[in-house]
Amino acid sequence: MSAIQYKYKIGVRRFGYVNWVGFYTLYLKEVQRFFKVWVQTIVSPIVTLLLFLTVFSLAIGSERTDVLGHKFTVFLVPGLIAMQIMQNAFANTSSSLMISKVQGNIVDILFPPLSAGEVTFSLILGGITRGLVVGFFSILVSLFFIKIPFAHIFYVIVFGILGSCLLAALGFIAGLWAEKFDNMAAVTNFIVVPLSFLSGTFFSINRLEGPIHTISQFNPFFYIIDGFRYGFLGQSDSNVYFGMLILFVCNMILIGLCYLLFKKGYKIKA
Repeated sequence: MSAIQYKYKIGVRRFGYVNWVGFYTLYLKEVQRFFKVWVQTIVSPIVTLLLFLTVFSLAIGSERTDVLGHKFTVFLVPGLIAMQIMQNAFANTSSSLMISKVQGNIVDILFPPLSAGEVTFSLILGGITRGLVVGFFSILVSLFFIKIPFAHIFYVIVFGILGSCLLAALGFIAGLWAEKFDNMAAVTNFIVVPLSFLSGTFFSINRLEGPIHTISQFNPFFYIIDGFRYGFLGQSDSNVYFGMLILFVCNMILIGLCYLLFKKGYKIKA
């Protein structure tokens, strides 16, 4: 019997088929990790959001025509909040795994009686939590500066969860792949940030024409921001139900890939 099989049998005997205690403990560790440096993980994204809002408001906010039937600044805020949710969900899982590998303390989650599924879901859930916490406080702070309507709060919650889950899973894969900080910076700068900026955060993609408009519809980040914005404004560039389906499928694929890669020990063990 291999060491992994023995550990699994011991875990089943003590905790049942799901080690809920270990699952919750690892999830709580992830949450406490980003709350411990709350200035960096929560306050900093909010400051970034306000800077974007200030710059665009001063530059073109009062001169630009309405977008989707709302003032440009009102149109802009939900997209900025969604972008902060996504980037922070990505940062949580990616940094957790990469730093654990660099510092050598990834053994803390490999040795305990935790299955690959329990580790995968607890880390992804930690990323979702950070994204939603940042989103919640971003909304609260934004209300002091912009009067944002709440047309469908249900869609704000649903697309906030779907978006943070997608980016947390993507961050999980990036964290496994990255071997140093330069690798993670490359993923952030060449994948996450461009897809976020070209997803309709600062503009309606209906203003785009030809191939660029078609390409934008293949960007899953677009459906996150469009659905999240629909929850506030009641207006969207696409069918929100179709976007919800696309994001659900993408989440299932990425979570399954996270599980398989971690179970295989990709970039973790020789």
